Amino acid sequence: MSGRDDAVDVAWNAARERSWRPRRGLEDQARSLHQALDGYAPSPLHTAPSLAAELGLGAVLLKDESSRFGLPAFKALGAWWATAWAVAERLGEPALATEPEGLRERARGSGLTLVCATEGNHGRAVARAARGLGLAAHVVMTEGSVATRVAAIEAEGALVELVEGCYDAAVHRAAELADDRHLVIADTSWPGYEEVPRRVVEGYATIFAELDEQLDGRSVDLVVVPIGVGSLAAAAARHFRATPGDRPRLVGLEPIDAACALASARAGKPVTVDGELSSIMAGLNCPTPSQDAWPQVAAAFDVFCAIGDGHVLWGIRRLAAEGLDRGGCAGGVVGGLRALLSDPARREALDLPEDPTALLILTEGVTDPAVFAAAVGREPASPR
Repeated sequence: MSGRDDAVDVAWNAARERSWRPRRGLEDQARSLHQALDGYAPSPLHTAPSLAAELGLGAVLLKDESSRFGLPAFKALGAWWATAWAVAERLGEPALATEPEGLRERARGSGLTLVCATEGNHGRAVARAARGLGLAAHVVMTEGSVATRVAAIEAEGALVELVEGCYDAAVHRAAELADDRHLVIADTSWPGYEEVPRRVVEGYATIFAELDEQLDGRSVDLVVVPIGVGSLAAAAARHFRATPGDRPRLVGLEPIDAACALASARAGKPVTVDGELSSIMAGLNCPTPSQDAWPQVAAAFDVFCAIGDGHVLWGIRRLAAEGLDRGGCAGGVVGGLRALLSDPARREALDLPEDPTALLILTEGVTDPAVFAAAVGREPASPR
């Protein structure tokens, strides 16, 4: 491994606004849609006592998003709600956004094609939603995308277009396709395109509504959330900062070469990072934060932690030792927490109580079997 693989960079967020409170959106409607879809079930919340002891914590809780509606990631929550809302609005039937059967009947024959850019999971989720509504899907990916992810999206019936460059280039190409027949379902925003990404964030709120029920009054002291463009982080920000208080500590986890949130926190404004974006946390290889999500993330998160792939591989192995075969983004939050807490000064700065409880959001199952096999030395087992 190179020295870069072992790298850790941490930025404390000077822009954190302790008085910031989010405005309520359409989170309840999003959850109503999810509960009306075939195959809905809350994702599990695991405990990992041996990992907690290893990291010097009172408890470690793992919110396991490795299976949503039969897909290996949390993305279906945002993609389904954003799609249902956008299609219902386009068809002039906004009341159908929470009624999947009625929306399916109305959407069939409309000639609409759903368009998105992706590193893998979001595109597959949009393609699945399109298929569920009887619509076509056009998914834009970069030429360096993992072949298994491309094949999985094509298996959903989508047309996959490969473009040169990084994720931002795919986003730009998807945006170019928008017209009366092509409806863009993006999980990142740009000037003039904010409403659909807001629906994505609202869709992710279902994770945290479930979590409240699973915790049943228990509190958490530290939450680690992987950050790509920032939509999931915005959902976490909206949930955990909805009430007054300084807890829990929110930590954003990124790849060392795609740490756009960390760089933005240091700059005091959204910035784009340059360089090769090749982390095995493929879903986080995003050079630019979402315009609409970033102010919420900046107001709510305490610290941003960027890590090299060596820490990710350790996290994948450590989860596998717990009986959880999961992907790079899931392994990253485990490896990132270890990297953060292993430095005494950083740990002290977090100002955690005695025997704290840490919550980690595991956002994906094994979406690249080759990475998992290289890390663990065997093929992945079926998710559980």
